[in-house]
Amino acid sequence: MAKKSGSKLPKRKEEFTYRGQKVAELAKLSIDEVAEMFPARQRRSIKRGFSKEHKKLLANLKSHDSVKTHLRDMIIFPEMVGKTLEIYNGKSFEKVEVMPEMVGHYFGEFALTRHRVTHGSAGVGATRSSKFVLLK
Repeated sequence: MAKKSGSKLPKRKEEFTYRGQKVAELAKLSIDEVAEMFPARQRRSIKRGFSKEHKKLLANLKSHDSVKTHLRDMIIFPEMVGKTLEIYNGKSFEKVEVMPEMVGHYFGEFALTRHRVTHGSAGVGATRSSKFVLLK
């Protein structure tokens, strides 16, 4: 049985719900109504208001399917599901496709700024014992 290479969505038995409501229902609600369902940190962020850049990003997301942004502190809302974001991680833009499970999280959680360090083996002259190795 061949797998579809383009789809990374997990197989689930029923449609995804957030706090008992489907994503389509959540998308119809206003930002303030959705904020009441979010955890305290996100509720506080929304209650304090969006900056000029955040408002501009929300407007761009309504008109475009793909948006590049440096705003790692933006919350993912239900109307963003299905859009493609390119989030800056300090070095490059990480492409992220917004899925229903991401609702209520921050952009920065999906574009990590640090990666695991993999050290190579020591070179010639790096250790005391390599002093006696023939270089040929």
